[in-house]
Amino acid sequence: MTKVLSPIIIALSLLCPLVSTSAQRRVKAKKGAAVSKSPAQASDNDAKTQSAGVAATLSRPVSAEGARSSTPTTKPGLGDPATSKEAANKPLPDGRAESPAIESASKVAVSDQRPLTDIYRVGVGDVLDIHLFKSATSRSTLFTVIGGGYIDLPVAGGPVSVSGLTPEEIQTRIATELKRRAVEDGAQVVVGVRQYASHTVVITGLVSTPGTKILRREAVPLYVMFAETQLRSDAGRVVIMRAGTPGQALDLSDPSTLNTNVISGDVISVSGRPQEFYYIGGRINYPGQKTFQPGITLLQAILAAGGLSRQNDNMVDISREGTEGRLFTTKFNIKEIKSGKAGDPKLQPGDRVEVLH
Repeated sequence: MTKVLSPIIIALSLLCPLVSTSAQRRVKAKKGAAVSKSPAQASDNDAKTQSAGVAATLSRPVSAEGARSSTPTTKPGLGDPATSKEAANKPLPDGRAESPAIESASKVAVSDQRPLTDIYRVGVGDVLDIHLFKSATSRSTLFTVIGGGYIDLPVAGGPVSVSGLTPEEIQTRIATELKRRAVEDGAQVVVGVRQYASHTVVITGLVSTPGTKILRREAVPLYVMFAETQLRSDAGRVVIMRAGTPGQALDLSDPSTLNTNVISGDVISVSGRPQEFYYIGGRINYPGQKTFQPGITLLQAILAAGGLSRQNDNMVDISREGTEGRLFTTKFNIKEIKSGKAGDPKLQPGDRVEVLH
């Protein structure tokens, strides 16, 4: 029995080290696999941690101060101070934004207090002549005011808003910007209007050359416009329509009418004088309804009616319609008028003249 078991025991003793070595190898292999997988697992864990952090951040309420600090700040533009923030974000017609460097010049324009007949505010379509004296480039350059009221002035950093400003205010704006940018130091800026186009009125009716006329001031008297368009001989009245609303008919024979100012956008309509009459009766040779002519006097009206029927008649009544349709009568002595002791009164349309004894 012992002899039989001895070879078996010897064989088992030889196999045990081999099994132990194989087991050790399998354990090491498992540990290596675990180690090789750990970076990926760590990456997954980091991603999960970051996602959780972002979710926590998004769910956290934002304070008013934080919201203000995170909101981008926009600089004021060159337009109206009340809408400067909106104007700063408004693109130019060609898609560009106005240069922020120009914005500081928006504060230099001072409101011109001169009469409207003495100033001109630049608008779209006008052509400006900008000259830099004592500069490397001393020649003048022409700039057209484009849509939105800008000119593209590279030496001042880009587009400059000029609409609504006088040439003097534009000079100040450009000079201030050049000084701020330390460009063309010592240069003197001179701005003029080479071509006017933005201010227009329309004249129709009894004039020799009707049509659209250009204004070179903010307001222009009527007599200036009529000097250009030439009133016809049968013109008698004018109506000025402003902002779509017709005004009162004005008599062209009245000097104050010709001093009436018109502004850009007005429509001026010149018409003939409607036929008007006065009435004369009593002791007169040809009484009746007579055509009224501006400036006619009492003695002229009597002569136009054939004169007095009796030379000794000197008293005349003139009745004129007043308020509420009531007549007011004034007596005149023809003898005193002829002798120069009393003035010869002017008649008005609708007057009633009655020659008494």
